[in-house]
Amino acid sequence: MELNTNFKNKDDSTLASIFTDIKLNKSVLICFSHLRWDFVYQRPQHLMTRFSSKYNILYLEEPIYIDEEKSYLEVKKVKLDISIIVPHISKNLNKLQEHAILLNLLDDYTIKNKIYISVKWYLTPIMLEWSQSIQSDTTIYDCMDELSAFKNAPLKLKELEQKLILTADLVFTGGASLYKAKRVYHKSVHLFPSSVDITHFIQARNELPIPEDQKIIEKPCIGFYGVIDERFDIELLRKLATSRLDWNFVIIGPVVKIDINELPKLSNIHYLGKKSYDELPNYLSCWDVAFIPFAINESTKFISPTKTPEYLAAGLPVVSTTITDIIATYRDSEIVHIADPANLPAFIDAIELALKDSKNRNKVYQKADLILQDMSWDKTFNDMYDLILGKQQKEAI
Repeated sequence: MELNTNFKNKDDSTLASIFTDIKLNKSVLICFSHLRWDFVYQRPQHLMTRFSSKYNILYLEEPIYIDEEKSYLEVKKVKLDISIIVPHISKNLNKLQEHAILLNLLDDYTIKNKIYISVKWYLTPIMLEWSQSIQSDTTIYDCMDELSAFKNAPLKLKELEQKLILTADLVFTGGASLYKAKRVYHKSVHLFPSSVDITHFIQARNELPIPEDQKIIEKPCIGFYGVIDERFDIELLRKLATSRLDWNFVIIGPVVKIDINELPKLSNIHYLGKKSYDELPNYLSCWDVAFIPFAINESTKFISPTKTPEYLAAGLPVVSTTITDIIATYRDSEIVHIADPANLPAFIDAIELALKDSKNRNKVYQKADLILQDMSWDKTFNDMYDLILGKQQKEAI
């Protein structure tokens, strides 16, 4: 199999070097991600955007499989110091060939551009299979989810995660449940739960222009945004909408890994599709209550939804199913109401309480601000960076 080591940018022209117009005195952090940069703006984008103040960021996505025989890297610059690398791999390869080509492509790319990798940052263990031999000063495993519990998870994932934990210098976890599960395997595991960009979401507390597709939806309005997948409790939404035809439910986000035809179709459920991160405050400003209708199953056992503090920053009372990390963090908040999804009357009562909260927004704002005072992506970034520097300085002695 012939190896094509051309590097292509967004308009398919040859890219000589991505570092010709950015700070050459910054070292490189390469992030191995299972999430595409343009999918949903969440933890990886928040952190890598902030880490770009210290490093040139290479954000390596999972391969796209193509009919062509030649494999190549597509390079897209999204910000001054952040470049997305997307491998395009021939679909005719077996796994051993694919891994060899991925490693060769990345090696060739770093050599041609004279790149020294200071930090390897793994969001997924699956990429360790071919990238373990790449040299760096520090290896980070940022465990934001229990990926092995997700639908269609590779069988090797648990085994690779154990190898990654042994390889990593530092392990970060995205929630308390994950921290408890991982801390027994590594001596330097650190809890970094969901944070929030308060400045962005607090805009929703003001009167903002109403999006066109929201204008036709009457109040009371109960909203959710996020990925709609196996974690989403379809039956809970169906039962709520059927029981309370006077409530309108707004669902924002892409549908993945489940059949879209399985979603309930009722006149008071409004699927508005995927929206950009910048658009979210405009939608939130129209809602009375935000809710988190996650099913209670293996895929949600360890999650710590980022949307909870984002909803609160927007000034919305929240209703959630019995997610362990939400119970641990917000059970005494008075503005996050938690109910068992198997108990429909109790869940309806929780929404009723939240609707009452929404009539006293100043009270909600005050309580939300107290909860959020130590939650910010800036603080998370600074604390993570201190740990990385401390590790590197200790090794340099």
